[in-house]
Amino acid sequence: MSGHESTYKPASGFTKWLDSRLPIIRLAHDSFVDFPTPKNLNYWYTFGGILAICLAIQIITGVVLAMHYTASVSEAFGSVERIMRDVPFGWLVRNIHMVGASMFFLAVYVHMFRGLYYGSYKAPREVLWILGCVIFLLMMATAFLGYMLPWGQMSLHGANVIINLFGAIPLVGEGIQSWLMGGPSVGNQTLNRFFSLHYLLPFMIAGVVILHIWALHVPGNNNPTGVEVQDVKKDTIPFHPYYTVKDGFAIVVFLMIFAVFVFYAPNVLGHADNFIEANPLVTPAQIVPEWYLLPFYAILRAITFDLGPIDAKLLGVLFMFGSIAVLFVLPWLDTAKTKSMRYRPVAKQFFFGFVISCLLLGWCGASNPDDPLIAMGEDKLIVSYIDTAGLEGTRTFDEYEAAAEFRDEQQAAGATASMAVKKAPAFTFKILSQILTAYYFAYFLLILPILGLREKPKGEPDSIHKSVLGDHAPAAVPAE
Repeated sequence: MSGHESTYKPASGFTKWLDSRLPIIRLAHDSFVDFPTPKNLNYWYTFGGILAICLAIQIITGVVLAMHYTASVSEAFGSVERIMRDVPFGWLVRNIHMVGASMFFLAVYVHMFRGLYYGSYKAPREVLWILGCVIFLLMMATAFLGYMLPWGQMSLHGANVIINLFGAIPLVGEGIQSWLMGGPSVGNQTLNRFFSLHYLLPFMIAGVVILHIWALHVPGNNNPTGVEVQDVKKDTIPFHPYYTVKDGFAIVVFLMIFAVFVFYAPNVLGHADNFIEANPLVTPAQIVPEWYLLPFYAILRAITFDLGPIDAKLLGVLFMFGSIAVLFVLPWLDTAKTKSMRYRPVAKQFFFGFVISCLLLGWCGASNPDDPLIAMGEDKLIVSYIDTAGLEGTRTFDEYEAAAEFRDEQQAAGATASMAVKKAPAFTFKILSQILTAYYFAYFLLILPILGLREKPKGEPDSIHKSVLGDHAPAAVPAE
């Protein structure tokens, strides 16, 4: 916290010598031991520490995997199989890395939703929030690059789909697309580039995480009430041992859940087609990304219409990237002075609606957009014919046998007849994803700005320590 006076005292000659030249121990002590932290942080605030553990796990396992991986289209798939079967404990390292990506995103989504609910993006923590969004963007890029490395069917064709999206960008799109592919098509050169970038980006994430923690320690932690620290002695407690124990317990529980997936269901969050070696001549029936990117994929596929001179493909790309870009300007979109939605009952309802819409967008992203969600009738069979006199006509049937019999009769009479299926109107996943996309952007661009001006929040506590003590707060002692 800005203005926090260091309490570190070197205990030995070596630490005194080091502290006078490189005060790294003092920095760690002031940041993670004696740092004044609000008294009322709940378990939702433990996901910051969980994310640090996830990042360390991903970097360590990734470095080990890179020692055995071969970035070649002819050997990549086989090298992954060799890691799983021949490298000592290679199966464990790869399962940890593979499941770790999902656990990383699960924790970061909880972390972000917590920040949205408690208003952690508001002043004076705008830079903290923006750095968090940068980390999220780098995570998405790293995950996409890593998804290509096993060189399975989803790896190849998913990369083709995403890379081709950049070609829709005017003027520079084709250049970016060619640079990403390293040639006219996805191949060996693309795999090498993706492997290099996938190895590099986690260290960039680690660098931004350091800035993120630095930005956190300037204004200090937000808390569930949204009330700023007024009295350091009354409102805060040292980070250690109170929150190191709390974070440690949450990390152990999280790692237990992590271990259940690693040992019992390592592939449940992946796609079966990615266990088939990549074949450019065979396209999977449905190309989908990993589950943590599905909401953004649903937004991309929801845009099937042109808007003036902007065609549907480019518009979908703009909406997909816009759904991430809007997070960067959120601190200035929310006009409410009250930070925590604990005291904003109307905003709280819209927030939970936003969470549900994000979950449903993930469902839409995993589903075929043309599949009916709610059928509004039954499919009909239509027989179109042109009789011998040249007159056109159609007949509608409910059953195939009757339609086929009528078609055969017309053909026997010398008419030209054909049969087709007329789909009944239905509420499809595409329509649902379009509605959810509209709500996603409306939540940030309309709902939060308007509610901030119109909603009257409930009363906030005067201070953090009063919110903790409640009715048991000691009464002020009158001066004698």
